[in-house]
Amino acid sequence: MAGSSASLLFLFLLFGFSAAKELLVGGKIDAWKIPSSESDTLNQWAERSRFRVGDHLVWKYESGKDSVLEVTREDYANCSTSNPIKEYNDGNTKVKLEHPGPFYFISGSKGHCEKGQKLIVVVMSPRHTFTAIISPAPTPSPAEFEGPAVAPTSSATTFQVGLLTALGVLAIYVGFLM
Repeated sequence: MAGSSASLLFLFLLFGFSAAKELLVGGKIDAWKIPSSESDTLNQWAERSRFRVGDHLVWKYESGKDSVLEVTREDYANCSTSNPIKEYNDGNTKVKLEHPGPFYFISGSKGHCEKGQKLIVVVMSPRHTFTAIISPAPTPSPAEFEGPAVAPTSSATTFQVGLLTALGVLAIYVGFLM
């Protein structure tokens, strides 16, 4: 009985830490706009973030003055607004990332995409999210060391801290049962 309770608690905690998230595009409310510089693009924010199947992207912008278009790779590259996959213009757009792979978004306002108001999000496959967290990384060869170490992403760090906390709680719980 104690073993099954501990197993159930562990699974509950594990699934709780892998739940889908709502991610504010750009990490702030007013991010859906023409970037002020090359270093301020939404794609740089996306490169620092991890996206999983089931996550939601959330855009906050002024309704009636802008929109979010989900487009094909070609339409993204050409900033074509004529044939979007989906169009959102409510000012509080929420898009569920339903499958792994790339998603392409551009502004529906004339000229904004050409000035950099666009976003590519690459969603990890469920298989890669689980194995990347559980499997140890292969040891790099000496030739691969060319620069300083890169800090882990915040979502990876958050997961690691959460997992260690869950394991600590589980150990205390099992200790009380014995």
